[in-house]
Amino acid sequence: MLKVLFLILMSGGLPVAIAMAGASLIYLFFVQSSPPFVVIHRMVSGIDSFPLLAVPFFILAGNLMNNAGITNRIYNYALALVGWLKGGLGHVNVVGSVVFAGMSGTAIADAAGLGTVEIKAMRDHGYSKEFAVGVTAASATLGPIIPPSLPFVIYGMMANVSVGALFLAGILPGIIMALLMMVTVAYFAHKNGWGADVRFEGSRVLKALIETAVVVLWPVLLWVLVKNWEWPAQATVAAALVLLFVADRFFKFQAVLPIMTPVLLIGGMTTGVFTPTEGAIAACVWAMVLGFFWYRTLHFKMFVKICLDTVETTATVLFIVAAASIFGWMLTATGVTTAISSWVLGFTKEPWVFLLLANALMLFVGCFLEPTAAITILVPILVPICQQLGIDLVHFGLVMVLNLMIGLLHPPMGMVLFVLARVAQLSVERTTMAILPWLIPLLGSLALITYLPALVLWLPKLVY
Repeated sequence: MLKVLFLILMSGGLPVAIAMAGASLIYLFFVQSSPPFVVIHRMVSGIDSFPLLAVPFFILAGNLMNNAGITNRIYNYALALVGWLKGGLGHVNVVGSVVFAGMSGTAIADAAGLGTVEIKAMRDHGYSKEFAVGVTAASATLGPIIPPSLPFVIYGMMANVSVGALFLAGILPGIIMALLMMVTVAYFAHKNGWGADVRFEGSRVLKALIETAVVVLWPVLLWVLVKNWEWPAQATVAAALVLLFVADRFFKFQAVLPIMTPVLLIGGMTTGVFTPTEGAIAACVWAMVLGFFWYRTLHFKMFVKICLDTVETTATVLFIVAAASIFGWMLTATGVTTAISSWVLGFTKEPWVFLLLANALMLFVGCFLEPTAAITILVPILVPICQQLGIDLVHFGLVMVLNLMIGLLHPPMGMVLFVLARVAQLSVERTTMAILPWLIPLLGSLALITYLPALVLWLPKLVY
């Protein structure tokens, strides 16, 4: 009955959050004769969670980075690093998304922010709109896979899993996804006879490689110093950051400091300097330091607008979480989750079969529901089955998030699809067709991540 009410309200054109809350309210009031305040109580309880405090701060950090002129710096860095390859701007698109993913945490921010710059540049260099939109859509899925990630925060809270472990788990799969996308770009470049988009300059490439080396080696050096010096960890980090700023000023790096955002987050969480929630606040402070004081691209009026946008986005996300919380609770209370669990376990007890069925379900659901709502509905249903089958919940979290990101690329509810259609001024139908070839690397990545859990769990087990 509850599911029927939800589907009826959804088919009537109501937003998914209102449909979930409305179906729960009608069911409680008319079927179970419970007082309506139960719905309010459960919705408030659903968002009364300390880890959820990270959501507004990660959204604010992403908005600050997106409005502080960081996007162009990332684009120029990626152009210097891989723009000289055949199909150069396609590779730039992927590498730029890898970097931007470490700041935004959402696929939509990646598509709307960096995608605007990338699509225009690709069109100016003679690439078709379809190819530009396709590679931008595919690379946007990296946003929630490479930390920080809003879906990981929601999943970690719902499934009672370490957010820090989820962040670490996304790094290696994100790199593998990027490599498969770059292979796809190389295939199209070979097929269509595309050349490089910028001339190879040894000094420019060397500078980009030095920036990459700094990003990779800086946390390693810091880890060694923290372990071997007698200084307090906070003093060591402060000294290392001062040296980093000095090096940035001396060498005039393009994007070292913005790329350091996920490095600082992961480093702080794994060394115990701060929790994921406190890490979100640290990311905001880092973004404000870069925008207001270092690059001087932010001003107070812009900051107020960014804060208002953050409040609006946060309210939307948390309302979805609250509505999905009461809906998920009702599914559990009415025995739907138990019935589904019993049916699945009666059908198969093989983890690989369950993962195959779960992938199909999540891909389907991802085409209709916003990821936050989908996570809050699916976690109470699927996580208990994972626990009975011995599937690691960190591994399953990554599988779930990637499925839902792929769902964002398809109608009828794919937000990335509609954002890119608007940015590229392309019809939804043509945008959908442009994305289809890019499902090959995405689904290939999904298969690897699903059935090779070591790719996901190696780094969290190494650190934790």
